[in-house]
Amino acid sequence: MAETEEDTLSLTIWGVRGSIPAPGRATVRYGGETTCFEVRAGPHTLVIDCGSGARACGRALARRGIDQLDILFTHTHMDHICGLPFFCLAYDPTVEVNLWGGHLPEGSTFEEIVERMMSPPIFPVATSALNNTYFRRFHGGDPITLGCGLTVSSTRLNHPGNCCGYRIDWRGSSIAIITDHEHGNPKMDAAVAAFVAGVDVMIYDAMYLDTEYPRFVGWGHSTPTHALALAAKAGVTMPVIFHHDPDRTDDALDALRADLVRQMPTAEVARERMTITLRNGERIDAPEAAFAAPA
Repeated sequence: MAETEEDTLSLTIWGVRGSIPAPGRATVRYGGETTCFEVRAGPHTLVIDCGSGARACGRALARRGIDQLDILFTHTHMDHICGLPFFCLAYDPTVEVNLWGGHLPEGSTFEEIVERMMSPPIFPVATSALNNTYFRRFHGGDPITLGCGLTVSSTRLNHPGNCCGYRIDWRGSSIAIITDHEHGNPKMDAAVAAFVAGVDVMIYDAMYLDTEYPRFVGWGHSTPTHALALAAKAGVTMPVIFHHDPDRTDDALDALRADLVRQMPTAEVARERMTITLRNGERIDAPEAAFAAPA
């Protein structure tokens, strides 16, 4: 049987920063938007998180003319939801949008959290303006069958206020999204290692360098050193360092990438508009194209 796009699994990164957007001359090459991923598994499209990168992601999806979309949220800190009010498809009555949250404590709802953000005097447009958009809840750690028909695995992460990681397996290829997560909890670290075992691409929270981390213990983030150690332990083919500190410049990320590649040649540093495409577990896009300057 001939290989087609039906056999491919791809990841496009629309936002790479943690905490707050970081525009400016020092972040042009890697980008300054906060967390947003687009995943395509054959005919299925989903989005993970709606940080500030979601605005450009939504416009790109609108140009493709999709009529159904699932958005999975790792958690509801501002850098992961601030783009939702600017995500154009959420206002389009011809597009069904499902918003999935699995990190919520009992007694709270996803809709209530978004309503707090989208209400005066914080924001002038209420959630009632979200057209054909539905709030869905699941329990973190359980698999989710999305509206598009794709089943996604989830795991709990070690982050203040709870957080979920996701794994997508499709026709012999796999991608795991592990952000935001702090190493150091033995039980959760073991669960995360089992969750990402053998994955082809692992997005991993590495906001702090080893020299910085001691000042931020308990803040819910990890390091590049731990990312590589986890990749080696779990048999991850390509760890992708993500959730860059907003003060981390392009030059600093270039130096970090060079160091990581020396240690593990398949390692990458996340960059906006970077797309990784897999078929049968093998990367089929040109890696150098992923590091072109953002359009």
